[in-house]
Amino acid sequence: MKNYNMNQIRNTILLGHGGCGKTTISEAMLYVAGQIKRQGKVEEGNTVSDYDSEEIRRKVSINTSIIPIEWKGYKINILDTPGYFDFVGEVKQALRAADSAIIVVSAKSGVEVGTEKAWEYTEKEKLPKMIFVNGMDDENANLTKILEQLKEKFGKSIAPFQVPIKEGGKFVGFVNVVKMEGRRFVDGSVKSCPVPEGMEDEINPVRDMILEAVAETSEELMEKYFNEEEFTQEEIKEALHTGVLDGSIVPVLCGTALNHTGIEVLLNSIINYMPSYSESKGSLEGENPKTKEIEERKCDEKEAASMFVFKTIVDPYIGRLSIFKVCSGIIKADNILYNGKKDLEEKISHLYVLKGKEQIEVSELRAGDIGAVAKLRNTMTGDTLSDISKPIIYPEIEFPQSLMNMAVFPKGKGDEEKMSSGLQKLMEEDPTLHVFLNKETHEEIIYGIGEQHLDVIINKLKSKFKIEVELLPPTIPYRETIKGKVKVQGKHKKQSGGHGQYGDVWMEFEPSGDLEVPFVFEEKIFGGAVPKQYFPAIEKGLQECVKHGVLAGYPVVGLKATLVDGSYHPVDSSEMAFKIATAIAFKEGLLKAKPVILEPIVKVVVTVPDEYMGEIIGDINKRRGKILGMNPKGKYQEVEAEVPMSEMFRYATDLRSMTQDRGSFIMEFARYEEAPHDVQQKVIEERKKGA
Repeated sequence: MKNYNMNQIRNTILLGHGGCGKTTISEAMLYVAGQIKRQGKVEEGNTVSDYDSEEIRRKVSINTSIIPIEWKGYKINILDTPGYFDFVGEVKQALRAADSAIIVVSAKSGVEVGTEKAWEYTEKEKLPKMIFVNGMDDENANLTKILEQLKEKFGKSIAPFQVPIKEGGKFVGFVNVVKMEGRRFVDGSVKSCPVPEGMEDEINPVRDMILEAVAETSEELMEKYFNEEEFTQEEIKEALHTGVLDGSIVPVLCGTALNHTGIEVLLNSIINYMPSYSESKGSLEGENPKTKEIEERKCDEKEAASMFVFKTIVDPYIGRLSIFKVCSGIIKADNILYNGKKDLEEKISHLYVLKGKEQIEVSELRAGDIGAVAKLRNTMTGDTLSDISKPIIYPEIEFPQSLMNMAVFPKGKGDEEKMSSGLQKLMEEDPTLHVFLNKETHEEIIYGIGEQHLDVIINKLKSKFKIEVELLPPTIPYRETIKGKVKVQGKHKKQSGGHGQYGDVWMEFEPSGDLEVPFVFEEKIFGGAVPKQYFPAIEKGLQECVKHGVLAGYPVVGLKATLVDGSYHPVDSSEMAFKIATAIAFKEGLLKAKPVILEPIVKVVVTVPDEYMGEIIGDINKRRGKILGMNPKGKYQEVEAEVPMSEMFRYATDLRSMTQDRGSFIMEFARYEEAPHDVQQKVIEERKKGA
């Protein structure tokens, strides 16, 4: 693959609802560009883009693939992303490398939730975009209806560039409204044809819309428009390019990727209307790791070299492959670059361009291009490598909070270490996967975006690292405390020849009022009833006792223990004897002091469109939650609530189901609170069963 300069490169992300045809489009582009001899199919598991064993098995995209396409002297880097929301982390990574977007809409299904999400992503990232309506050969395809949906959802920027030509209900070609020329599909290619008669009513409103959009791009063109002067093709093309760049025009194209209809037009439109890297970004801001000041770096080949690692692939055989975008300058094989975040240097041994799973070695990559490098020692997703004489750190990628959590256990005996190692490697690859060991429950907790995400992770553990695991609901970290005040004696006396054991304490137990601290210890001993030398042993005894409460064995919090009296034996007393006496007092005291189970309460912020508010509030109430407030947030509403943690298991899945994937939430621990009596009884019973 030859080297391309910055102005010859287009980095375009394919976005859209799951199943709308993104992977088929990338495959059709490769075929039309002559880079593959046979167009693969997702159903047959032979596409360039979906090469992972999990993708082939499930027949859906799970990872973002890079598909470079050489077309008419340009290089188009297609970033084919998953449409299913469990793999949103892959989309976020690809968005960071993209300079423009193609939002794919199914001609059969129309605007779906994934279409709305795709639009939101591009708006947030300020990416110029086009819409491609795929599957126009379907008998239920209705472009007019889809255009109405698009305009209703996304406003007047929607600009159809084509009007379909149908014969006998079949999609046989289109009118290019920009050039006012007919196009007919013949043997897999597009041939010019006259504009069919009787289509004026369909064409004229679309043509007027485009001319109005062109007129609005400059005063000179506006004047021409009012004077009813014809625009030249060059004026129209340049104006449309400007409009796409600033977001005021979103072209709509149509076709059928399965038989590569309309794909040639799509490739030409990417080159003609989508921005190059320098047009899209101009410059990037980053932090100088030496001075800690914010600096601007021009998106230019003549600048000092810098690259941003936006994705990592971990392979048990090849090792780590870091996928990056060249942000400035030229990256060459054998360069030594500086990782400012880690404060170390990395050598670029070999440079690659990725084409699905294929690695094509190249000598250099210029600003705006996308490539890969193997075996970087310490560089991870989100890191910047730059020229050591002009170091910079670009902002990291913002990923959504992973809230679907399960306890993960190896099926094989002694596989704990292998499982942890495998999960660690998968975390390097997937920043939305988090694993931590709960020291209290001794469970390894795995966090992901949703159930499908976690299912893919356990299948990857099996296929890549030969480790079988099972997922179970995590243990809820309940606590115990007391509500009453008691005074009890704890006495330990044992005589068995030689030295005996003697420890005697009188203690008061009462609530401390602070549930964040296990216990507070005080002593009010008069006259040396218990010598000071035994106070540390009594406190240590309490430290050990509060680890397991008297109701269900959960840790105790919010306890105040006061040593008020006791006695000792000058020969038989020891630290151990007083520790045992303390344990006796602790158990008896807590049983008498109205012990209760506390449950963890989490603060939840749910963001949903208005129409789902009633269902969301009703569901939170069913989960024993309390609504704290509601805040409007654009087209959405934010619901703040406090809910017992035990009621939030599977909420990530349930919320999606209730809102057709439109809702999201964040959650954080708030405090502990006394559980209702029936919940306490259930917790105690379950603990007894598991004992």
